Amino acid sequence: MTDFEVPPPPTGPVPWDKPFALALLSDLLRIRRMEEKAAELYGQQKIRGFLHLYIGEEAVAAGALRALLPEDNLVATYREHGHALLRGVGMGPIMAEMYGKQEGCSRGRGGSMHLFDRARRFFGGQAIVGGGLPLAAGLALADKMAQRVALTACFFGEGAIAEGAFHEAMNLSALWRLPVLFCCENNRYAMGTALARSESQTDLCLKAASYGVATVRVDGMDVVAVYEAVQRAAQQVRQGNGPVFVELQTYRFRAHSMFDPELYRDKKEVEAWKTRGPIHTYSARLKAQGVLSEDEFLALDAAVQAEVDAAVAFAEAGTWEPVEDLLRDVHTRHEAST
Repeated sequence: MTDFEVPPPPTGPVPWDKPFALALLSDLLRIRRMEEKAAELYGQQKIRGFLHLYIGEEAVAAGALRALLPEDNLVATYREHGHALLRGVGMGPIMAEMYGKQEGCSRGRGGSMHLFDRARRFFGGQAIVGGGLPLAAGLALADKMAQRVALTACFFGEGAIAEGAFHEAMNLSALWRLPVLFCCENNRYAMGTALARSESQTDLCLKAASYGVATVRVDGMDVVAVYEAVQRAAQQVRQGNGPVFVELQTYRFRAHSMFDPELYRDKKEVEAWKTRGPIHTYSARLKAQGVLSEDEFLALDAAVQAEVDAAVAFAEAGTWEPVEDLLRDVHTRHEAST
């Protein structure tokens, strides 16, 4: 067990009209059902390589992405399926990418950790811990120099804060007042080490504030709190006030990856955190205020499941890249002989 205590589940009324409230519920369900299916397909060896699931953390992507605009840039980690999906990348191309089929959003060459869609300004999942941070600063610098009114939202885990890239990106973003929204998904264990075992200073907002960056801490299991916090933070960035650091305190219910034996945390702790699951706590709040009935929930879930089934069919019907195309987009430098 760790020193982290499980806070009570989020409660209270949802301050949105019914269409928007149900749209957020749909977002949560689309991520959850897609990833549950991905785990099943991995067990069948339809999906291979690395697979990092977002189950339990859905409120972060669902709330945050609703607060962003189409012209904003988005940079994510290797746990990025939900971010890509809610950014508008089709579930079919995402599933095909995980299969390694050329109909995938990265032509089957990237797999689970390297989803990408330039048209939607989704600049990829990054397999290297902290690898997206310098990229986000660069994208924001380009927007600022071109006088484009846009921000770059960069998602990363708390483990990335131990990387030098975090400090370099924070320093330059603050120094040059770059329009970056730093979204730290603090799931408390990084790859498999509790935060207090890897960081002498566990107050992540304090670390960001040391660079003169505005910070906010939010319950990342509460989609309402996430949306409202990110919306305010994004507005602050858009007004030219420089970067903002948002710590989203969340918890993953599954192992770090499909290869993780998960020996570093007590199963009772995981079960305790599941009482704060973002889908059932949010749907319970909607039901309590008469915005959602059980039949509506089941219908919404069925529609999402149909989308998942169609995505799997799309991936199954996909094709492998022909051997003669393997050198496509591969560039080499040939030195002139002397």
